[in-house]
Amino acid sequence: MNASPLSPAQTQDGTPTVLYGGVTNRRVTVRDLAKAKQHGERWAMLTAYDALTAGVFDEADIPVLLVGDSAGNCHLGYETTVPVTMDQMVMLSAAVVRGTKRALIVADLPFGSYQESPAQALHNAARLLKEAGVGAVKLEGGERSARAIELLVEAGIPVMAHIGLTPQSVHAFGGYPVQGRGDEAAHQLLRDAKAVQQAGAFAVVLEAVPAELSAQVTEQLTVPTVGIGAGVNCDAQVLVWTDFAGMTAGRVPKFVKQYANLRAVLGDAAREFAAEVGAGTFPAPEHTFK
Repeated sequence: MNASPLSPAQTQDGTPTVLYGGVTNRRVTVRDLAKAKQHGERWAMLTAYDALTAGVFDEADIPVLLVGDSAGNCHLGYETTVPVTMDQMVMLSAAVVRGTKRALIVADLPFGSYQESPAQALHNAARLLKEAGVGAVKLEGGERSARAIELLVEAGIPVMAHIGLTPQSVHAFGGYPVQGRGDEAAHQLLRDAKAVQQAGAFAVVLEAVPAELSAQVTEQLTVPTVGIGAGVNCDAQVLVWTDFAGMTAGRVPKFVKQYANLRAVLGDAAREFAAEVGAGTFPAPEHTFK
C-alpha cells in the first residue's frame, strides 16, 4: 500500500498520520523515500542526538532523523562541526537508534572521516552501520565525493549527499554564505547534484541555495532533494531541532522557523525550582519518603 499525498494513511482509530510509502510496521527505508518522490509526497527530517528527543520525534511520525555533526554546535559546545569525531558520532547515533522504532536514521560522517580516500569513507561508514545500527550515512561534497559515494553504495551502504553550503568547509568558505549565486556557481551546483545522483546517492541535501536554483535541481533529479535554506520546492525539508524548537541562544539562520520556545520554558522551570528550594517549599510532603 502506498500513501497518497492527498489521502494520508490512518491509524486504527481513524486519525490521519503521515506514513510515507504506507509504512506502519517497520522502519522507513530509502525505497519508501523514492516512492514519496514518485508520488509527489513531501516529507520532513529533523536532527536528533539522544534517545529521548529522538523518541519524541519518532512518535510524532517524523520519517527521517539525522544524527548530524551539528551536535558539535548544539550539544558539545564547539563553534563549528569540524572537531566532531567518529567515536562521538557512533555514540550519538547508537542512542538515537535505541530511542526509535520507525524513523530511518541517517548519520553524518564527520570532518576527516572520509576526505582522505574512498576506502576511509567505507571504513567509517561501516562503523556507523555496524556499531550504531543506522540505516544510512550522509557526507558532504558533490563531484569531489562522487567516488566515495559510489564505493559505499556498491558495498550496500545507503548514502545521502550534501551540497551547496557544506558546514565542514566553513574555513574555506570564510563563514556560511549562500551558495549557487551567479551562472558559474549555479552550473557547478547542478553538476554536483547530478554527480552524486549518478554515484548512487538516494537523496541530496541542498543547503543555503537560492530557491530558483533548488527548484531546478529538484526537477532534474530523480532522487529526493532535502532543503535547508533552499526554498519550498524541495521534496523534503530539514531543520536542526534546537533551532526549530527555540533552544538555540541568540541569532538563528534566516531559513529557520521557530515552532516553540523551549529555552524559555526550561528557563522558567529552572527558576521556579530554584525559588522553591530556596524557600524550603520543595520537597513538599508528597515528594518525601516516610
